[in-house]
Amino acid sequence: MERGKTKGKRRGREGKERIWEWVVGLKGMGMGVPRKVLITGVSQGLGRALALELAKRGHTVIGCARSQDKITSLQSEISSHDPSNHLLLTVDVRLDSSVEELARLVTETKGAPDIIVNNAGSINKNNKIWEVPAEEFSAVIDTNVKGTANILRHFLPPMIENKRGIIVNLSSGWGRSAAAEVAPYCASKWAIEGLTRSVAKELPVGMAIVALSPGVVNTDMLQSCFGTSASLYQTPEAWAPKAATMILNLTMEDNGASLTV
Repeated sequence: MERGKTKGKRRGREGKERIWEWVVGLKGMGMGVPRKVLITGVSQGLGRALALELAKRGHTVIGCARSQDKITSLQSEISSHDPSNHLLLTVDVRLDSSVEELARLVTETKGAPDIIVNNAGSINKNNKIWEVPAEEFSAVIDTNVKGTANILRHFLPPMIENKRGIIVNLSSGWGRSAAAEVAPYCASKWAIEGLTRSVAKELPVGMAIVALSPGVVNTDMLQSCFGTSASLYQTPEAWAPKAATMILNLTMEDNGASLTV
């Protein structure tokens, strides 16, 4: 009889250990407590794939982009993952007033985000710097640098008030190296690296900001640089699960880091 009790206790203990391993595994995949994640540039590419991946994992997605048609398309696809839980809006991050209104609406309806992914970006057409039109250069800087700064300006105060939050600024391999004919883009991503390191010194304990290079992914932006050879690289859909897990597992210990998916 005692032997039976011992076996029963051992089976119960082993069962609890398996359950704990399963829970730890889920946390490692970023499937712990649901988070509110703000992602800019969700209309296509990395932003869209990441939004769908996070929604699939049960997190609340707050997404924005300039194209209403593409926002509507994403809304219809994300609707299979508790549509009432998500908030998708048409916003131009280049305009401070547009971001200010976004921050007001988000904080009133959802509260401060737990995570921000500054993903919205653009790249110039391959060209030597003296052949890049002034308007095209400005468009890259306005989206990649000023757009990120606008988000930080309006969302950091409520996050700081909560004394927690993670900010992920999408960088690039070309924010740590350089290539010919993409000088405006390189300049913008080097700026993101510097901005991130500086802001990291301003944040209180409990928060973190990182510069995250996505690696090489077959997006419209890569195709504009690499042409047909862009198809040799991973798709946004293949990239998103890895990126989501990495982002969801960031902590205050990562503050100021330059990381790569």
